[in-house]
Amino acid sequence: MTETDSLHYAGAAVFALAVLHTFSTKWFEHLARRSERHAGLLHLLGEVEVVFGFWALVLVLLIAAMAGSRDAIGFLESRNFTEPLFVFVILVMAATRPILHFAKAMADRVARLLPLPEPVACYVVTLALIPLLGSFITEPAAMTLAALALRERYYSHHISRRLKYATLAVLLVNVSIGGVLMPYAAPPVLMVASQWGWDAGFMMTVFGWKAALAVVANAAGAAFLFRRELAAMQPTTTSRDAGMPCSVVAAHILFLAGAVVFSHHPVAFMGLFLFFLGFTEAYKRHQDNLLLREGLLVAFFLAGLVVIGSMQKWWLQPLLTGMNDNVLYFGAIALTSITDNAALTYLGSLVAGLSDVAKYALVAGAVTGGGLTVIANAPNPAAFAILRGCFDEESISPLQLFLFALAPTIVAVICFRLL
Repeated sequence: MTETDSLHYAGAAVFALAVLHTFSTKWFEHLARRSERHAGLLHLLGEVEVVFGFWALVLVLLIAAMAGSRDAIGFLESRNFTEPLFVFVILVMAATRPILHFAKAMADRVARLLPLPEPVACYVVTLALIPLLGSFITEPAAMTLAALALRERYYSHHISRRLKYATLAVLLVNVSIGGVLMPYAAPPVLMVASQWGWDAGFMMTVFGWKAALAVVANAAGAAFLFRRELAAMQPTTTSRDAGMPCSVVAAHILFLAGAVVFSHHPVAFMGLFLFFLGFTEAYKRHQDNLLLREGLLVAFFLAGLVVIGSMQKWWLQPLLTGMNDNVLYFGAIALTSITDNAALTYLGSLVAGLSDVAKYALVAGAVTGGGLTVIANAPNPAAFAILRGCFDEESISPLQLFLFALAPTIVAVICFRLL
């Protein structure tokens, strides 16, 4: 066995352990509450955002032991960490009070047009409009906005466990498929759009209308199933935002738009982020605490996924090339649940000779399965970071989430494969 083969097998083994770890975080949290001596370490290992970063460290140490420290450093320096950095910046910017105030104002206006009780109407709009808005402000921003709105309007109340998991599942699935109206907003589309010549017109006509239909159907279906519990909730007051200056909101929107425009240039959007931090300090009275910790944890998770995921090409690429169109679509859904969907489509873009039908099947399958697990789609850890504290033991069960996500995922399958 060559050194390269050994590294490949080590990378695959670490990846398998990391995936297993993500499904065991609730168990680590439970152990942390029962242990006094090692509670801190166990709680750290129970943080889902820490999992891939922790195992990325293990992988780098293995590479250093097997090939030398110089090769390990060279491996790290050859990785592209633009996406984790961008997700950190966009999460912090989108989670500010002015942006959330603007998004909620839009959602409230649309909700008033629906002939439904206010809590039900806002629920539908939050799970449908904001994920579709992700096609324009990017999926990480949409995920952050929707998760914060749901936490304030619904998760802050004593809602049932079933409603908590169903809502989170619909949110993850809808954000994953809701970003495909444009070629730049969803990471799995962004990875292939320029290489395959997919512009806005193509995305809207081939993917967009199907995704919009699935998003609305999922939101309406969840609202119908939990209509009684939702209708019984008291409307949430937003008096603290009554004096929000339009100029502050406009400035935040410009900062957010600038980050989106320069999303491929870390030097530009990180520099813009520093100016943004100064602006929020200057107008501190109109701000809540910035979600810097949550943003860093999500970025750490994604950076770990970049490190570990890049070692999986040797088995993923041959697997993709050996599938027909139908198998490729459903295989992409399955593979997405255990690896980031952007990494999956990127590997697909490296395969020469893929037909147009196969390209559609790969990307459609990747976004369809983006809500099944926390690692399936890059913005998912943002929702976990924001909503985790609202669940029992401040931990979200990956298995429960997977089971609740099956129904909205099936709706997406119907829209992408049968329409």
